[in-house]
Amino acid sequence: MNSSIKISDSGDLLSKKPQGNDGVSSAEPMKRIGQSGDSSAKAISGGDSSATAVSGDAFSKKRNGKTVVCSDVASAKTDAVVFFREVTFGPHEGELRFRLIHFWEARKALTKTLIGLEMLLIDGEGTAMKGFIPPGRIDTYLRHMIPGSTYRLNKFYGAKSKEGYRVADQDVTIAFSWNSVLSELKDSSSVFPEDRFRFHGYEEFEAACDLGGDLYDYIGHLKLVNEQIPNESLVLDEVEIASSRHILVHVQTHDGPVMKLYIWDKAATDFCEKFKALGKPPTVILVTTVNPKRFGGALTMSSLSSSRVFFDMDVQPTREYLAWFESNTEVANRVNAEIVTKAETATIGELFSYMKQKEAKVAWFECRATIDDVVRGSAWYYIACGECKTKATKGPTTLMCKKCGKTEIAGVPKYLTKLTVYDNNDHASFVLLGDAGSDLIGKKASELVESYFEANDSVKEDHVVPVPQALIGAIGQTRTFVIKLSKHNLDGKTQSLTVTKVLPPDVPALEGNIEENVDEEPTDERNEVAAGSVKRSSVGIESGETKRAKSG
Repeated sequence: MNSSIKISDSGDLLSKKPQGNDGVSSAEPMKRIGQSGDSSAKAISGGDSSATAVSGDAFSKKRNGKTVVCSDVASAKTDAVVFFREVTFGPHEGELRFRLIHFWEARKALTKTLIGLEMLLIDGEGTAMKGFIPPGRIDTYLRHMIPGSTYRLNKFYGAKSKEGYRVADQDVTIAFSWNSVLSELKDSSSVFPEDRFRFHGYEEFEAACDLGGDLYDYIGHLKLVNEQIPNESLVLDEVEIASSRHILVHVQTHDGPVMKLYIWDKAATDFCEKFKALGKPPTVILVTTVNPKRFGGALTMSSLSSSRVFFDMDVQPTREYLAWFESNTEVANRVNAEIVTKAETATIGELFSYMKQKEAKVAWFECRATIDDVVRGSAWYYIACGECKTKATKGPTTLMCKKCGKTEIAGVPKYLTKLTVYDNNDHASFVLLGDAGSDLIGKKASELVESYFEANDSVKEDHVVPVPQALIGAIGQTRTFVIKLSKHNLDGKTQSLTVTKVLPPDVPALEGNIEENVDEEPTDERNEVAAGSVKRSSVGIESGETKRAKSG
């Protein structure tokens, strides 16, 4: 056996290399990946998977059709430990020691072809660097990689980091090569930082918007989660999140501007899991490696495959921010949760043009238009859950809410009224959703429904409440509508535009509540409206304001 290696009484490998400037002991245990007490366990090598053990010192493998004997880490020459700052371009024979912070799949944006496995690593000096495993070698290493664990890497390649969307400061990426050997490091004297964050604020993200540069981290306190204020009654609709693949949160850092943050795919799943584990809405959120983009005229941020999500007490930065928040509630709450952003003004024609853009995403706009008519002959309201405003469903004897998960709820009528509108050049169909009708005529939908049944006590249970005169009286008014271009608009499923708010007359702009706490118009609800099939017998109004309460 090589004189630089010996075996301890416990069976661990012990390096006899002199202590270097990293402060590591000259007799340090190293657990080779896959070791289970069998002295023949090998470190994981990037060579051909057909490698088999020949002895404790070497193993054979096929290369270019020939069988060759390759030294295992137990018999290979032990090179000096290299810190990340010393890594240069080209092949290296040295040894890296690091903590694996995170890893993720890198895929091509359009074809989704797997490019490789990317990693964020940190060494004993606290330097973070990106790692990369080519797709053909992923299976060799992936099953042994655990975020938070520490490793040795012998033999690697220093590759040039990509120009855009970098997750670390370094220009060099640590690439696993054909002869790389990865081993689990169990040396208690080696100390590695837990993580490394690179924070940006509003001004820095604004300057980097749409440039495709480095990906930085963002921390702040939550103002809205999927357009809902984060309080004890907040319930995440995981079915909808899984369908849309994202969560939209509004985040504010200290007393700065509130920004939209779209959390996508696995990061959205992690958000839901952490949310449920916490048992209550978090106060602080930290999302790593976000990409600043401009949508609907406003600065927004999107997570990527490299992003991670942390809440209140997860990591040191969130703990520190939570302490600041609890000591500065007046500053932190200076911006009302409903005053989140200012929508860009657009004409009807510009709205339709935006919907056709390939990279268009859900966005809000202000649109000035004149009401031409109110669509009659079909229901103009729906029955919502009194708590979350989601459309209620009919159970055997009661109304239920699939979002809240409750089998018995109080139903409240909410507007779902179709208008035809026009501006100087175009016509469109607008749908007043939720409380937007109250903004237009000053009356709640529940008030209009109740007054109708009080005046028509003899009508049958399946009677469709006609469009009230208060809505018809709005014909001819020119108002500013806050429009939400929803996913079904961008998918081309409907041209009807959802109105979440109607601004007061003669007020062309608004700094407040453009994203009303209402759910996007459900597909089944749109179908019912089109067919005129929403009957009083199927909604069972259960409101504290209603004397004629029904339950099913």
